[in-house]
Amino acid sequence: MTDTPARLLNLLSLLQTPREWPGSELATRLSVSARTIRRDVDRLRELGYPVEATKGAVGGYRLVAGTAMPPLVLDDEEAVAIAVGLRAGAGHAIEGVEEASVRALAKLEQVLPSRLRRRVSTLQNATIPLTRGDGATVAPQTLTTLAGAVTGQERLRFGYRAGDGTESRRLVEPYRLVSTGMRWYLVAYDMEREDWRTFRVDRVSEPFATGARFSPRELPAGGAVAYMSRSMARATTELDLDVDFEAPAEFVTARLPPHLAPESTGAGTCRLRTRSADSLEWVALRLALVDCPFRIHAPDPLIAYVRALSARLGAAASG
Repeated sequence: MTDTPARLLNLLSLLQTPREWPGSELATRLSVSARTIRRDVDRLRELGYPVEATKGAVGGYRLVAGTAMPPLVLDDEEAVAIAVGLRAGAGHAIEGVEEASVRALAKLEQVLPSRLRRRVSTLQNATIPLTRGDGATVAPQTLTTLAGAVTGQERLRFGYRAGDGTESRRLVEPYRLVSTGMRWYLVAYDMEREDWRTFRVDRVSEPFATGARFSPRELPAGGAVAYMSRSMARATTELDLDVDFEAPAEFVTARLPPHLAPESTGAGTCRLRTRSADSLEWVALRLALVDCPFRIHAPDPLIAYVRALSARLGAAASG
């Protein structure tokens, strides 16, 4: 093999398998001399790959852990497996790794061949994750598009649906993606409104980077996370929930999100008393899906909403 870059990539791919390779075997695999293998190993070390050599009759070469992780060479199956795993992490299935998963996924999908993108999408579409939360899902492609625009400091256009259902088109300078564990938010400077805004990513549609670069503005006091927290506090009306269930606490807990955990009040009964920032509609739906008798004591707006919803559903069923 006379093509040095191609030979180095093949050598690196072999060394990344968890074993020690005798120099003679590497030379045979790559059809070169043992001297060439030694020179190639020196080149990899110069590039930052920590290749360790052992002497003796059974000595050889292997890649070890260094101070920083060098670029990896992946085969098709490995690339697909990592991309699917990163998509799961980006979908907040694993607490604490969401943002890192999105950054890594954006880098991987930038260089992933189209044939492998199709395999990843096919596998993703054929599986259903069993997650707990409000059901607000985000397409991985949306997250990677936003992450790429944030990293590249590139203006972004997208459609947006507000909480009241109003549709609009936005042109923004994206600054940060923030995960709260239940939802993703984009902190950005809205060009047409000339002000900072936070956007729920599950309400974003058809995002695309315009190619126009921007010079970063100074973020609001406290940074992106603090600004988003202030925005959410202004927009949120909290509910003081008080609900009795005619079922054991374990049964009800398994059917509600973690932040709506009831306490046992006796044999076969439990009570939920907590403050929630969720919407009336979402709380009503989650309570109905518990699949056991329950009674709402508070708040009054939730009681009124459930009564109205019950009337609509009853009318629909009678028809």
